[in-house]
Amino acid sequence: MKIITQLVLMAMFAFLVPGLAVNGQQNSTGIVYGTIKDSDSAVVDGARVLLIQTQQAVLRSTLSETDGGYRFENVLPGAYELRVSRADFSIHRVTIEIHAGEIIDIPVTLGFTPITDSVTVTAEAGQVQEKNRVVQQVNVISEASLRQRTTDVLAQVADEEPGLSLQRTSPSIGAVFVRGLTGKNVAVYVDGVRFTTAAGRGGINTFFNMNEPSDLSVVEVLRGPNSSQYGSDSLGGTVSLVSRSPLFGGDKSEFHGEVNTQFSSANRSFGGNTLFNFGTERLGVYANIASRRINTLRSANGIDGHAAVTRFLGLPSDILGDRLSDTAFTQYGGTIHLNYLLNSDQQLVFHYHRGHQDGGKRYDQLLGGDGNLVADLRNLMSDLFYARYLKQGIGFFDNASATFSYNSQREERVNQGGQGNPRASITHQYERTSVYGFSFYLDKQINRDNTLLVGGDLYHERVVAPAYTFNPVTNLSIASRPRVPNGARYLSYGMFVQDVYTVIPQRLRLSGALRFNVASYVSRAANSAIVNGRALFPDDSLRVSDFSGRIGAVLTPVHDLNITFNYSRGFRAPNITDLGTLGLTGDGFEVDYARATALGGTIGTTAGASAVSTGIPVSQQASEVSNNLDLGLRFRRGRLESNLVGFVIDINDAIVKQALILPPGAVGQTLGGQPIVAQLPNGTVFVALSTSPVLARVNFTNARLYGFEYMLDARLHRNWSIAGNFSYIRAKDKATGLPPNIEGGTPLPAGFMRLRYQPVGHRYWIEAYTTLAARQSRLSSLDLSDRRTGATRSRSQIASFFRNGACVRGLVAPGPDGLCATGDETVLLNTGETLAQVQNRVLGSASSAPLFTYLPGYGLFNLRGGIRLNDNSEFDVDFENIGDKGYRGPSWGTDGPGRSLSFRYRYRF
Repeated sequence: MKIITQLVLMAMFAFLVPGLAVNGQQNSTGIVYGTIKDSDSAVVDGARVLLIQTQQAVLRSTLSETDGGYRFENVLPGAYELRVSRADFSIHRVTIEIHAGEIIDIPVTLGFTPITDSVTVTAEAGQVQEKNRVVQQVNVISEASLRQRTTDVLAQVADEEPGLSLQRTSPSIGAVFVRGLTGKNVAVYVDGVRFTTAAGRGGINTFFNMNEPSDLSVVEVLRGPNSSQYGSDSLGGTVSLVSRSPLFGGDKSEFHGEVNTQFSSANRSFGGNTLFNFGTERLGVYANIASRRINTLRSANGIDGHAAVTRFLGLPSDILGDRLSDTAFTQYGGTIHLNYLLNSDQQLVFHYHRGHQDGGKRYDQLLGGDGNLVADLRNLMSDLFYARYLKQGIGFFDNASATFSYNSQREERVNQGGQGNPRASITHQYERTSVYGFSFYLDKQINRDNTLLVGGDLYHERVVAPAYTFNPVTNLSIASRPRVPNGARYLSYGMFVQDVYTVIPQRLRLSGALRFNVASYVSRAANSAIVNGRALFPDDSLRVSDFSGRIGAVLTPVHDLNITFNYSRGFRAPNITDLGTLGLTGDGFEVDYARATALGGTIGTTAGASAVSTGIPVSQQASEVSNNLDLGLRFRRGRLESNLVGFVIDINDAIVKQALILPPGAVGQTLGGQPIVAQLPNGTVFVALSTSPVLARVNFTNARLYGFEYMLDARLHRNWSIAGNFSYIRAKDKATGLPPNIEGGTPLPAGFMRLRYQPVGHRYWIEAYTTLAARQSRLSSLDLSDRRTGATRSRSQIASFFRNGACVRGLVAPGPDGLCATGDETVLLNTGETLAQVQNRVLGSASSAPLFTYLPGYGLFNLRGGIRLNDNSEFDVDFENIGDKGYRGPSWGTDGPGRSLSFRYRYRF
């Protein structure tokens, strides 16, 4: 608590002592001016010009004059973004760094469709920089690209990006792979506010897609550990969602808005958003309402390769139809954002977003994998609010920011196991995680070449998680162990310092940061329901702390060529999910360390059913630490930009999932209210909810991920441009050389290429683009047992589906009483085979085997284009997967969409 008190007192001292105000402020200001032209060098009048602070607060707003000119006076020293837009042009962003008394001319050229966006506001806290000048590798995904890619969910932003790939657990929930890591290893922030919670699941991000793409002006992804700035969980990288900035009016108030609509044929989805923007000289407000309906998906040729009927019966999935049942859902939400200028150097920002999903299901646990009858994602809701105070010129510092936030994420998982057994118990697990946060930073230009920043943050989390189990035979409900302990609390906080120093102007730039992190966890048995005279979970607690940091350099030996070096040390504290999970997750059924220890559990050698005991007892997890090294070359001149980077990430004491090994005689004992229904001679155990062996999260692996990323963007001619990228990642256990059991798996080596024709002076463009991916044969034992990747199945699981799920769905003949029979006389109606014959055909002589031992490569060919109908409206069309090719990534709950035609229309007013 001493550190927390110091952090809060430091922030209060900096903000509340008015006597520290710098005298002569007006004499230390600068001037920014320039002329706006189009690509034919004609002046552009009436363009909106915004001067934006590093945390996306609009400080000044003006319109370009008839001669194309604009001007901002009395600009305080600091780093800014200059954003220029007009309805008939695309948004243009420029970085500005102004010093005391400086007058700078920033000319701007507007185009119709920018190819790339090069401004980053998140790579270095408190700085706005060209991405080529920062030491980290960063993807800057523009508003235009967001609108183009995210036809269904936000996670689609990963498409077409170097170093990133899409993780698609189900049609409704997914995340972004960053350098082969996802879920718990990638931190997510919204406008600098932590969106990731300690109760988040390990290999997916349930609530990532609750963020509305049309709310965002840009998405920035920092590749590689960034724990020095963003704290725990940033081992693979950080995804930063940057909201739109509201417009400010001039001498009179202004009202603007836009309407977007879209339709896609692969899942017959439709939806859109309506955004209103109101501004006066001091007040800027926008409100956005969005909704979309995603209907059942048609994968390539109407086939899902991992369907339960294929996995257990060896039949093609289209015997049940050419669309994937239980893949539809509805999403809607709204946002209001307000900026209020108290005076020329102070501003208040308020932001609130509510997202809601209805009807989502875990298709991979239903007909997409396990064959169960119930796997609902009910009432997914996300509420994010923050209030921010910004001040320029505060004592010794140039800029200050203080933010209070509230983040609430809630869901209810309803599951029934047994491969479709209608008599199996149904679990109901409600969870709500509420997070109260506070963060601040203070920065100072020490001189023209050195900027210092200090900051800190604190997040306090509490989980409400009642759970019960319903027996459909007896119609009785009893309290059961929730996935994570009800009432669990988590506190994380830290302080960091950052320095950016230009050693030799235009030649050598250094950047470094250091952070001290603390995290603590408490769970009390007093918050548990009492069943049979016992609490469902014990008292538990943990406190960890560590340092993290980074240091890097950008060297420019010759003009336009940069050599980059970056070393960063990441830190990840065990969270509520690591310490307390007991129940069904994406990879299977997990047990918490407390219950595993009570049963005498040891760690298995793999995550598969064939694991044997290592003899190492399951114990409470410790922190993970990563070391990352980047070395890159960047070239940018005129019409050509290219970037090549190699990286190595070492994760020490990685928290992975391994099979739980129990002493003989475990059948009949319970895990989270689920009885153990089978135990193999090697000690692995099974419950009815999952076809995989029961898993435990343990510190077991020292892992290494290494690879390279390349991108090219070139304008071949004034009307033609080409761009592409390629990413390769290899992951291994440093002791064995085998793929590590890190959740999510390793993405396929993949490349992207596009060729665009956009004639100057015309309002249309057309583009051919393709994604090519190579085979991924390095699957871990966790991947092979995961229903979403390897889809291992055993003889007993085939029998369970044959007698339950397949019978319920009319594929197996029922018994004489009309109920699903358990005898050997029943047959599979499509083939006339008995159960034994099906087992032998699917598995041969083996007792179990994965359906897939590798992820096949694929090539997708696509065509898209757009036209500006007038100054206010535009229309886009996208013809995707023209060849109707099947494809899939690691830990995907469905195959990718088949041939699809998408339409988008935007109207601005």
